[in-house]
Amino acid sequence: MNTPVQLYACLCAKEFPAQALLRTRPELRERACVVMEGDPPLEQVCALNQKARGLGMERGMTQTEVETFAQAAILKRSPQAEAAAKAVLMECAGGFSPRVEECSHDESGQNGAFLCAIDISGTEKLFGPPVVLAQNLMGRAKVLGFAASVSISHNFQAALVAAKGLSAGSPAQVIAAGAEKETLAALPLTVLDPTEEQLETFSLWGIRTLGALADLPEKELIARMGQEGKRLRQLARGEHPHLFQPVEPEFTLAECAELDAPVETLDALLFVANLLLEQILLRAAARFVAVASMTTTLALEGGGRHTRTVRPALSGNDRQVWLKLIHLDLETHPPQSAVQTITLTAEPGCASKVQLGLFAPQLPEPARLDVTLARLRAVVGEENVGRAVLDDSHAQEAFHLEAFQPSNLRIEKCKPSRNRLAQRRVRPPEPISVTLRGEQPTALSFRQSFYRIERAYGPWAISGDWWKPTLWGCEQWDVVARTPNGQMLCCCIVRDVLRNQWQMAALYD
Repeated sequence: MNTPVQLYACLCAKEFPAQALLRTRPELRERACVVMEGDPPLEQVCALNQKARGLGMERGMTQTEVETFAQAAILKRSPQAEAAAKAVLMECAGGFSPRVEECSHDESGQNGAFLCAIDISGTEKLFGPPVVLAQNLMGRAKVLGFAASVSISHNFQAALVAAKGLSAGSPAQVIAAGAEKETLAALPLTVLDPTEEQLETFSLWGIRTLGALADLPEKELIARMGQEGKRLRQLARGEHPHLFQPVEPEFTLAECAELDAPVETLDALLFVANLLLEQILLRAAARFVAVASMTTTLALEGGGRHTRTVRPALSGNDRQVWLKLIHLDLETHPPQSAVQTITLTAEPGCASKVQLGLFAPQLPEPARLDVTLARLRAVVGEENVGRAVLDDSHAQEAFHLEAFQPSNLRIEKCKPSRNRLAQRRVRPPEPISVTLRGEQPTALSFRQSFYRIERAYGPWAISGDWWKPTLWGCEQWDVVARTPNGQMLCCCIVRDVLRNQWQMAALYD
């Protein structure tokens, strides 16, 4: 039985603390930006973008040194933003294979980089040759706001080392089987994460590249540096074994942004929400799901929290519609103080589909209905907008409102067995005079016309409760009446038993 050939792809996002912050701040991507870490006054630069590096800035600079560069933007490191960005990249890698392993060594990763490896063995029929998969993986990461490099090799560690040596935006690298040593030879020793003592020892020996390290005799190297020297030599030759340990990250559609200063205006808040919303919808589209609800959580100045959830009638991924719904909801229910952090959490749902017939009329867009309902709620209140549902009661106009939800049931059209009357309510009910014979109405006067009642159906008790003193205080009659000149009137009349007052409640057409 043949052993399947192993193949690994490594995704590397360098300067990860900076990229995690800049992915939701596109206005700063064209500026020189540095990320500071530590407590004042001992802050130091822990990450920076390429433009800041081009100005001569480097990792480890103090706050005072950074302030000498007037055009540089200074950001504070955000573990929350890095955790969210790490989840996004793991989710991105999981779209190409369910076997993904995170390889960042510590909290900051190698030189502030995020690393993850993907087992892509047997994926050629799904994604094409390895180079095509690598290009698609880099493109997916770029869409999500990350500049990343991808390297592919049959050796797990060789893929990781090669990815560390690639610069952001470099073409994807595919290492042929057996060519690991030659491919890694030109890389510096720093990609192996040696200790300062090991790096100093190699420097004294004149060893500065992986090729020079790979050519050292193994036994002599072990005699001087122990098993750690053997491990570094195997890494340099692309021969170090590894036991793949995949993880299965939880799929959560959540994005968070910590604001540089508390925000009080709704427009500024929506600007940030729009950026977070764009990321969430891109991730939802990559998973082929639609967003069913969106929860906005605002961390307020002073320690308070303000949470609102928007749940439209139909799921969808239209960014403009979601932004408008969030806008109307926050406009109706504004936070009570300035906002310091905004978090958007989406609940995935199924994409709605409408199948129309060939000659069926065009239906209105569901998104327009959601926005219209949101505007109505902002004007008349949430409790006054919805779908009317009749109550199980004899009381007049007894109903309550429920949130509008389109039904998935197919409604069969059928012809009515007989013609039915349409009822038009008279609002407010108009007073009328009724002539009785015994307990039966025989004539009525309505709108200056006299009618003789030909048929009367009733009475039905339509109001009152057995536990209240007004027990069945209202009666309803359905009557057919006619004027002396032959004009017919079909109507519903109501009698207030306690006051002995008659009113015209509805007319039948």
